[in-house]
Amino acid sequence: MKRIFEIDKNFKVETFTTHTDAVFFDPRRAPFRIYGVFYENGKFRRMPEKTAKSVSEGVYFLHTNTAGGRVRFRTDSPYILTNAKMSGVDHMNHFPLVGSAGFDIYVGNRYEGSFMPPQGMKHGYESIIEFPSREMRDVTIHLPLYANVHEFSIGLAADAAVLPGPEYKDIPPVVYYGSSITQGGCASRPGNAYENILTRRLNVDHVNLGFSGSAKGEDEMTQYIAGLEMSVFVLDYDHNAPTPEHLQSTHERLFLAVREKHPDLPVIMMSRPKLRLTEDEEKRRAIVSATYENALSRGDKNVYFLDGPALMAAAGDDGTVDNCHPNDLGFFSMANAVEKVLGKLV
Repeated sequence: MKRIFEIDKNFKVETFTTHTDAVFFDPRRAPFRIYGVFYENGKFRRMPEKTAKSVSEGVYFLHTNTAGGRVRFRTDSPYILTNAKMSGVDHMNHFPLVGSAGFDIYVGNRYEGSFMPPQGMKHGYESIIEFPSREMRDVTIHLPLYANVHEFSIGLAADAAVLPGPEYKDIPPVVYYGSSITQGGCASRPGNAYENILTRRLNVDHVNLGFSGSAKGEDEMTQYIAGLEMSVFVLDYDHNAPTPEHLQSTHERLFLAVREKHPDLPVIMMSRPKLRLTEDEEKRRAIVSATYENALSRGDKNVYFLDGPALMAAAGDDGTVDNCHPNDLGFFSMANAVEKVLGKLV
């Protein structure tokens, strides 16, 4: 039986290269700049290992997923290679492998292609993007949303120039805390997660603290977030609170802990991004809204509420893969809605 890539060559994924002149670089070292993740104890991480372990088993398992990680640099290399050693790659029914385990490349704000993981990939792969001409390019590589990256190197032509890429606005990062949707499930590729869209549009750094099924407003996570330096905090974990009662007991408490440490920090509160809500979901929306209304009644002028149905309004009924996780249209709708507020704050 023939495979589709034997019939249509556009579906074929090349995971090797004949460019024997390639020189490989560690993206953790200058002139490369890495954002959204850091390297600790043999893995890229989104938060310190010790802290993640203190929160929950789920957060500890997921904190090494590189959602929100980016590398930026400038080069005139006619091609860019990636070589990644990875673990913890799940092959999910409703989530493209290039979204969970692929790398996206942008030149400026223009999508150039994805480093495609091959079928059956378990422990990493090598991939290449080639350009039609040789010229200086400002490159951003978005790291995988749901995979653990142990090692990651960037291959360029031996005679290529390699310089620092443009910097983001000189402000602290935007910090997003929430569920699998915040982490990026189920974008078709990393660059289409709504936070990555907004970072490109607004030229601001961000940290993705989305933890699939595991964002529950725990005290340890609350204290960690409150201790971060950030320009805006986006609070969105409705989906992972086990019950409305749990959300009630943790949501305002988390907000107040952050507000105590950051009296003037803009805080955006979001209810779950869904067009039509059940009775249970209406209760949750009311809880998030009450945290916002209570803040306003105390004279807090730096709080903002984004209603979940409005987040998905531009996508309508076509914005998810399973009536929960956004597809690319859903994330585009979310980015548009959040930008209306976030764009005025950064």
